[in-house]
Amino acid sequence: MRDDPRVIALVARATGGDQDAWNELVERYAPLVYTVCTRYRLSIHDIEDVGQNVWLLLVEQLGKLREPAALPGWLATTTARECLRVLTAAHKSERAGTGLDDAVLFVDDAEIDGEILMAERNAALRAAFAQLPSRCQQLLSMLISDPPRSYAEIHGELGIPVGSIGPQRARCLERLRRSSTFTDLVEGDTKINLRGGEPGA
Repeated sequence: MRDDPRVIALVARATGGDQDAWNELVERYAPLVYTVCTRYRLSIHDIEDVGQNVWLLLVEQLGKLREPAALPGWLATTTARECLRVLTAAHKSERAGTGLDDAVLFVDDAEIDGEILMAERNAALRAAFAQLPSRCQQLLSMLISDPPRSYAEIHGELGIPVGSIGPQRARCLERLRRSSTFTDLVEGDTKINLRGGEPGA
């Protein structure tokens, strides 16, 4: 992972006691912690415990990180260690054999790198989405809801003529793609799949 000035700035602010920066770090990387936990097939209760331990450890170590931009890797590695600690404790208490499954013990660096990259992309996408005008946020939210809202419903709620919904969606997506918050991280041919709405629109 390359140095991300946003992460460096967030770590510096959080280290200085900025609660908003801390909250943003947690929101940004909680999905990464959760994803790593799911690889170890932990129960929901154990996932919550691991998450709490990881964030407590980060409180203790945040000011000691030599490279603040390496925070995502630190979180992924710490989460994996905490998951193994929970599994080892459960294994000992159940006396269910002589060792943990090798597949569980193996930590795939490439997979963790992929999870870190996905967490960074998701955070960048959320930040870029938050910078859109509220009208674009409303329209895109309705189009990507599950199930997507119909054009008639969007017209009724937002007052956008049905024939203008597709072109407005395209303009909003273009603004999202051009956002520096997102393009700084997502380079190359990465496509954002936010198509929604009526077929053929």
